[in-house]
Amino acid sequence: MLARDFMELNFALESGRAIPQFSRFEGPISVTLQGAVPPSAPTELNRLVQRLNREAQIPISTASGAANRITIAFVPRAEMRREVPNAACFVVPNAATWAEYRATRRSAAGDWTKVQRRTAATVFIPAEATPQELRDCLHEETSQALGPLNDLYRLSDSVWNDDNFHAVLTRYDMMQLRAVYARELHSGMTAPEVQAKLPAIFARINPGGGKVTGLRDDPTPRAFVNALERAIGPGAQATRKAGATTAIQIAAAQGWRDSRAAFGWFALGRLSVYDDPDTALTAFANAGAIYRATPGAGIQSAHVDMQLAAFALSSGRASDAIALVNRAIPQALSGENAALMATLYLIRAEAYETLGNPAQARQARLDSAQWARYGFGSDAAVRARAAEVAALARAGARFN
Repeated sequence: MLARDFMELNFALESGRAIPQFSRFEGPISVTLQGAVPPSAPTELNRLVQRLNREAQIPISTASGAANRITIAFVPRAEMRREVPNAACFVVPNAATWAEYRATRRSAAGDWTKVQRRTAATVFIPAEATPQELRDCLHEETSQALGPLNDLYRLSDSVWNDDNFHAVLTRYDMMQLRAVYARELHSGMTAPEVQAKLPAIFARINPGGGKVTGLRDDPTPRAFVNALERAIGPGAQATRKAGATTAIQIAAAQGWRDSRAAFGWFALGRLSVYDDPDTALTAFANAGAIYRATPGAGIQSAHVDMQLAAFALSSGRASDAIALVNRAIPQALSGENAALMATLYLIRAEAYETLGNPAQARQARLDSAQWARYGFGSDAAVRARAAEVAALARAGARFN
């Protein structure tokens, strides 16, 4: 499975375009910060670089001077949206500044499929990003500057998935990056040449995985990707729901019981919360059942449990809300998702208030505050989320 995923991750773009040759940085890499650098950026970058050194064995550092370079550039969000309205952050080759990117974005220099060997890449992140958004962008986009340029909906334990559940590079991701920089590979190799080397590479770096005896295809039809893009993208509610429904139907026709099938149900649940709660509950229950049976999908399960806990709170079932929160918290903590942690503790606080336990409610609010600023970025955003959860509790009070 690792070998199969490696080929799909490294020889195609998210758009579906094929990449004709393998590329990576050859030799030491410098990574530097540029622009209106947020206060948390240096610390987050250092943590990431240390992990890439230790876990993926990539020769990358924050010291300048290497022939290969990755630039982390912070640009006003409004400017980024004018150029790429649907991207929270992104990475490009061969451009050291925002001006260079704008000048070369439609040229061969800005086309990843034309890159023979990587020597320079720039990650663009909104200067106003919350600490959690900044860290998430650093992990996903820096890793794609280094290696895989594709995202696959079937990956349950990876940041390289457009479901955006995983916030930081996972053990799976680090193993794939370690394979990208294996000594057997070099830039310019064709897909058959790389595929021939993978059995020996994964036998060495993942000996517990067994022998690679063949690569079993598990393609995701473009129709499924397009349907999910409609579901999670902008547009009319009816169009988005139709996209989620189509994704669910394709998953059923394919016989999938993996993260692809689950995400279709999750998307439908999110889109049905306000106007069709019965459908939303069914969708979340289906998504949760699949995620809980899928290795590496703990953070996805936590997101489902948060949605179900919110439903329980709003329908007056405070004890059920607490039980769902308690099940979700260890997974949210493992996934390093501060915004989710803060929200779960807010639900717990309101549930304990409903049950007449002010001491437990106060402790839960303190626990939420420890995560909230990192996850939401500003006091105003923290207050807005707290108000949303309090409104759920007020709605639930009608049932008691």
